[in-house]
Order: sequence, then C-alpha cells, then structure tokens
Amino acid sequence: MAERHTRYGWWLEEAGLPEARRPLDGTVDADVVIVGGGYTGMWTAWFVTELEPDARVVVLEAEVCGTGPSGRNGGFVNSLWIGLARIRERFGAAAALDVARASEAAVDGVGHWCREQGVDAWYRRGGYLQVSTTPAHDHSPLAAVQAAASLGVQKTCIAQTPSEVRERCCSPLFRGGAYYPAAATVQPARLALGLRERLIEQGVQVFEGSHARRLRSHAGGVEIETHGGRVRANAAVLAAGGRLAAHPSLRRRLTVTSSHMVITEPVPDILEKIGWTGGECITDSRAMVQYFRTTPDGRIAFGWGGGRIVAGARINGRAEVDGRVAAEVERRLARVFPAVRGRRIDHAWGGPIDVSPSHLPVIGSLTGDHVHYAFGYTGNGVGPSRLVGRTLASMALERPDEYTRLALVEPPPVRVPPEPFRYAGGAIIRAALLRRERLEEEGRRPDPLTRFVAGVPERIGVHIGR
Repeated sequence: MAERHTRYGWWLEEAGLPEARRPLDGTVDADVVIVGGGYTGMWTAWFVTELEPDARVVVLEAEVCGTGPSGRNGGFVNSLWIGLARIRERFGAAAALDVARASEAAVDGVGHWCREQGVDAWYRRGGYLQVSTTPAHDHSPLAAVQAAASLGVQKTCIAQTPSEVRERCCSPLFRGGAYYPAAATVQPARLALGLRERLIEQGVQVFEGSHARRLRSHAGGVEIETHGGRVRANAAVLAAGGRLAAHPSLRRRLTVTSSHMVITEPVPDILEKIGWTGGECITDSRAMVQYFRTTPDGRIAFGWGGGRIVAGARINGRAEVDGRVAAEVERRLARVFPAVRGRRIDHAWGGPIDVSPSHLPVIGSLTGDHVHYAFGYTGNGVGPSRLVGRTLASMALERPDEYTRLALVEPPPVRVPPEPFRYAGGAIIRAALLRRERLEEEGRRPDPLTRFVAGVPERIGVHIGR
C-alpha cells in the first residue's frame, strides 16, 4: 500500500502548497470576472491581460488556485490529434484540422510559456504513445492512424508495430499502438502554481477561499456574489470544472467521475531495463483508461480512469480519497510493469473529472452573451485548457477571431440523463465496462448482457474511451 494517501497528492506536495490569498471582502469592479482558479480560469486570465493589458481581471477560487484537478492530474500535455476521427465525424474535415492544429500549438505554447516565464514545470516533449493490451483493442490505435492518413496529416499519428512499441517501453502486456509526436509531460502542480504566481505579478486580483454563490446577468454585465462580497463586471467566465454540473443550464451537459493515481519511489534501474527513457506519456486503449508517465528522478506515475461516478456535482470525498480504488491502481501498475513489485509506492491520490458526452471540450455562452463557460476535458485538459483559455479570453472581451470560430465553440449539445438516473445508470454502465474489459484481457468474449449494457452510452450519443 502507498505510504501516503491524501487528497492533494504527490505533485502538490512536491511543488509546495502556497499560502492562500485573502478572500473577497466588499464590492469590486472588473472588466472580466473568472470563477475557478484551475488551468482554464488562469489561462483565460493570462490571455485577457495579453489581449488588453489594462483590463481589470478578477479570479474567484473556492480553495487555492491550482490545487484542484489542475494540480493533481497525470501531467499529459496532449493535443486533440488523438480525437481527430471523432472531431471530423462531428464537425467535418476542415473544422477538425483547425481544432487539432490549434491544440498542437497549445502544446508547444505551454513549453514556450514555461521557458519565457522561468517556470520549471518539468516540461518535456517526449510524445504520446497509445498502446493495445488485448486483441479486442488492436483496432483503436489503428483507427486514429487511418483518420490521420485520410486527411493527409500522417505525421501526426504514426502506427507502431509491437516491436516498435517495445523499443519505447517494454511491458508484457503491450501489443501494437500509435505514436503522437505533438505531446509532452509536465509536473502539473508546478505549472498550475507557476501560472498563479505570474498572474498575481501581472496585477490580476486573485481571491481565494471565495466560493461563488450567486450569478446575476443583466443588460450591462454581470454580478457574482460570494459569502464575503461581490464582483461587478462586464463579462464572466465560468471555469469551475465538474462543479458546473450544479448550474441549472449545464447540469445535463456533463457527468463527473473520478480518476486515481499512485507514484513509485525513484526506479531509474527499472526504466533503463524496460527501455522507457524517451519521456513518452502512455495510455492503453480501454474505456477505463490506464495512463502512465515518468518523472525526471525516475519515478513511474500511474493512473486509472475507472474511479467511481460522482452524484451530481458533489465532488468532495471519494473522488479524492478512495482506498479501494487506490489499491486497484497499485494492482494494475504491477500488472503492467511486474518489475515494480516490491518497490515502494510513495503516494496515492485522486480527483474529479468533468466528462463531456462527446469526449471533447465544450465552450459556450449562456443567454445574454455576458457569461461564458468551458468544461468537459474528460481527462485531457492540460494542453487543451490553454487553447480554451485563449478562446474564452476573446469571447469575454468581445473580440471575434480564429479562436472563437473553432468548432468547439457552441457545438450542438449532447445531453445526459438527469439525476438520479445519471448516477445510477453511470454506476451500472461502469460495472459493465469493467467486466467487459476484464473478460477481454482474459481472452474471453463478453456475454451478451455485458456487451449490451457497456454499449448503451454509444447508442445514446455519449462517447466512451479514446
């Protein structure tokens, strides 16, 4: 078992939790008020100040900026090339290419920003490797390769034979796969807290311990109230991740689930033995995805997206600390990398994931156009959040441009069932997906009932998996 199992996890402890800034007290006027101090909210604030240096920007964060999911994730800085086939299916070839190229620029943009701002977030552009671990999943990486080839962008997704996969990282489970060069890894908490620090230096007013309680929109702008005060602004951006499931207009647009991680002691000898020295971030191809990467001191950080479904927007609790799920993650780590058996697991932790039914980020505006929002990264938010933040900045400043014209903005809505059916149905489907994947790994064909239940999401327009 992990030596430590906490809400915040290893990344935030390594980076060092900052002292919270004072909460909002009284009335403040702003040009843009942002609710949520994660990657999306902070990138939005950053780009607002770049586009209009004199703009008055306020960030309201219920806890401490960067200590939510933005500081706890796997640190995969991926582009949206991995969703190219799905984006083309929804929006057409030209729109899909625009989105994917903009997301690749965001991957490079994170690295450029870290260098320019002197933020040591361990940025390493080692690419992303998707592997198959069972014959039932062999088609998944190849479908992405074929989509890239059909659109004339073959170099964005490169097929990998089993021997080529083993040259990058050798596991007894790995079969063939696909490699995406436009990807990197970061220490997610260092990136998030670095953003927080630079925003404060830029003069952005950051109020922490300031939970937004009420939003009012009117012809001239918006008002947001907290327990201690209010902000009057020309525009608002809602960037609170899974908590947006509580908003009446958005609660049927997303689901909240959880993902959990463990991290080993430094094991550079194991990494050398299995040839995993190129810095690639890796996932398998299951719906309940397993994801893993290395650190500069030779640790393996291993996560599993099979955590419990969250009821409504009540994300505190098992979304962060779940002993049973953490133990399962450790078991899966040892199955993928048997050499780690007997080595120390230093930390376990978890966090909520805002899941979009399309498996793609959603950007939009509430009625009246003064309130804008984004959600639905579905576990792939570190890179795309920079792109989304740039888009939201233009929307908040009423500056239409190539970002506001991306297909991710105001997409046709896909709705999920209301509560309590969403929670109950999600739990049943989760169990069926886990059973299907276990049987597939054992080389057995899932029974008809398992296949039927596991296939329900796709039949109602909800995408599951890579």
